[in-house]
Amino acid sequence: MKENFDVKLVENAKYYTPDAEYKRSSWIGDYQEAYRRFLADPDAFWETIARELEWIRPWDRVCEWTYPYARWFVNAQLNITANCLDRHVAGDRRNKVALIWRGEDGKERVYSYQRLLGEVSRFANGLKKLGVKKGDRVCIYMPMVPEQLIAMLACARIGAVHSVVFAGFGTSALNLRINDAEAKVVITADISIRRGKAIPLITIVQEAIVHAPSVEHVVIYRRRKEPPVELHPGREHDFYGIMEDVPAECPCETMDAEDPLFVLYTSGSTGTPKGVVHTCGGYMVGAYYSTKTVFDLKERDIYWCTADPGWITGHTYIVYGPLAVGATVFITEITPDYPDPGSWWKLIQEQQISVFYTAPTAIRTFMKVGEDWPNRYNLSSLRIIGSVGEPLNPEAFEWYYRVIGKSRCPIVDTWWQTETGMQMITTMVGEPMRPGFVGKPIPGVEVDVTDKNGNPVPPGTGGFLVIKRPWPSMLRTVYKNDARYRQYWETISGVYAAGDLAVKGSDGYIMVIGRADDIIIVSGHNIGTAEVESALVSHHAVAEAAVIGKPDAIKGNAIKAFVILRVGNTPSEKLTQDLIYHVRMTLGPVAVPHEIEFVDKLPKTRSGKIMRRVLKAKELGMDPGDISTLEE
Repeated sequence: MKENFDVKLVENAKYYTPDAEYKRSSWIGDYQEAYRRFLADPDAFWETIARELEWIRPWDRVCEWTYPYARWFVNAQLNITANCLDRHVAGDRRNKVALIWRGEDGKERVYSYQRLLGEVSRFANGLKKLGVKKGDRVCIYMPMVPEQLIAMLACARIGAVHSVVFAGFGTSALNLRINDAEAKVVITADISIRRGKAIPLITIVQEAIVHAPSVEHVVIYRRRKEPPVELHPGREHDFYGIMEDVPAECPCETMDAEDPLFVLYTSGSTGTPKGVVHTCGGYMVGAYYSTKTVFDLKERDIYWCTADPGWITGHTYIVYGPLAVGATVFITEITPDYPDPGSWWKLIQEQQISVFYTAPTAIRTFMKVGEDWPNRYNLSSLRIIGSVGEPLNPEAFEWYYRVIGKSRCPIVDTWWQTETGMQMITTMVGEPMRPGFVGKPIPGVEVDVTDKNGNPVPPGTGGFLVIKRPWPSMLRTVYKNDARYRQYWETISGVYAAGDLAVKGSDGYIMVIGRADDIIIVSGHNIGTAEVESALVSHHAVAEAAVIGKPDAIKGNAIKAFVILRVGNTPSEKLTQDLIYHVRMTLGPVAVPHEIEFVDKLPKTRSGKIMRRVLKAKELGMDPGDISTLEE
């Protein structure tokens, strides 16, 4: 984290206030009153929310905080899938639509809560047939299909810890995550379909598990009928095959509130991604509460979050949060520009989507192609629109509000992290929105902007974004690396340091400026500089590499690499393309450098650490700041 950070905010007072009915009918209602209630008694605040859910055994204490470790809903027992499925099936939502899926070919599958419970139960029994038990890790590497959600919920039902890996990652990235989690089973599909092309996932998995001794079984959802992928007997199993000849019902495993629910890997500033561990009880409460209140979800809403379950947004706001609330969730593998830039607006019109949650990258892409495409479709079903993944710049906010929301839909711009498990800062529905500012902490969360010593900075002054007290859905540790977990709470004494830089206005609204560490946010995805650099250096021609993020009008940031070649290699266009291909095959397309510059040396400290900020400052024509530690 940077030692010093100095930005002065020039205050502007531009606000948009939604129609008063939004505030009157919202779950929170009066934000100030709800926040005061939280501050007066945080445990009572969270206990009230937790009582809206079903527990096998109630808690002895709401929160036990022994810095820097928290236990939430101490000694309570539950199963998150009972709250996502069984309690709805036992009530009035038995035949309510839980999930709608649309494929690129126009095929649609619809699951009621009762049908989804049945599929999850059968697949859970299939996993048990393969020997999967409570505490085992299961890696899920799948495209955006219902089977991906079924697999996640089935793991949770039997107490297996799932590790979902985004299906855009390459062989090395997948292998690293499988080995770190020591996954017993990998669940995948033969292909993913993107922009009309079939992408072979199974070959990536087969290569990734060659050096993954923990893997005993691979379960494959076979989408391609002619010819179907051949299975290796005893080792590979058909997704629906393991669901045959098993009971239609699967009792929920009793889980302690602090038992792990999943491990999700997020890029770190050192080479190895961090396995963020979330637990059953607190995560469930946080996911349920934030989904219900931030999106103000109502019984008749059709809700679409455009993320992928390979990221935390998909975990919390496609799977666990909306299903715990009892919502109707729409998912699709259709990309925003295929077969044309109107594909998503057509889906909103056809599906009558009322709550829409997407990324600034997508919004900026739509801005680039113009207003004509969304204007061809009837978007009047939209009630609330949201943004996630990176700061929503004011220009994108204005366009989103005016063109998509028709100047009437509240925008819930949200700040949170894989580590926080749930949204932490936004503008609650009905409150005035301020372009460029994510908003204020949601009731239940206490944040501030401080200097490196934890002292609050004056309004309008840049500092570090911190969280001042524990919250239910916080990460509990980093898998097999608890020292890395403690860094979150010890970097700035007594608070959780988010690693982001921010400014708080005089009105309390917070603007998030970007990362303070070596993370590049590309299209809403956190990419560790070290991981990309490691991939480049693994190429036989590369001696050293450093990567930075450059502002990009569509992606937010694009990756630029500075490469020192080994003796005997010379720069060329062919070598540039070879390196790009190498990174693509190693990490996947999301981490591919947009630009490569061959250099003779890199700026380093006397201790040998690459000073990426010097590279970035030079690239952007800025003052590099203090370079007293520069080697030369």
